[in-house]
Amino acid sequence: MSGHHNPNSIQHLYEGDQSKLYSGVLQHHTDVNSEESKKQVGRIWKIFWFLLVITIVEVVMGMMFSHKMSRPVANFIFLALTLVKAGYIVAVFMHLGDEFKGFKVTVLIPLVLFIWFIIAFLADGGFWLRMNDESPARQHVTTSAPANSNEY
Repeated sequence: MSGHHNPNSIQHLYEGDQSKLYSGVLQHHTDVNSEESKKQVGRIWKIFWFLLVITIVEVVMGMMFSHKMSRPVANFIFLALTLVKAGYIVAVFMHLGDEFKGFKVTVLIPLVLFIWFIIAFLADGGFWLRMNDESPARQHVTTSAPANSNEY
């Protein structure tokens, strides 16, 4: 701890005993009946209902319509709806939407790069699998196996 404490500062609560952070000492929002609190609760309920509707659409689409549409179209729709839900969850319930733009960029760019990393490795793995299966040397080995299992 530093020796220079400002009595009006709450910085000393962040140094040393962290239990004060979670004991209500730093609780700024105590009136749950305030207009600000009601507005925030209303916002959360709107997001909840929006996410519920998207989930119901996904389930109904999966049960009734996915076999009637082409596989790539169904996959695209499911992926888009899932990304919308994930975006709302991260922005609202994980509070990324309330952060500064620089912090959002700091979190989202590595995430996008990680997703690209996964897609690139899956594509590369698929390429090597196809190449291995279609290789003439591989076809020769599998077709020239002995017909009689007693032969080595």
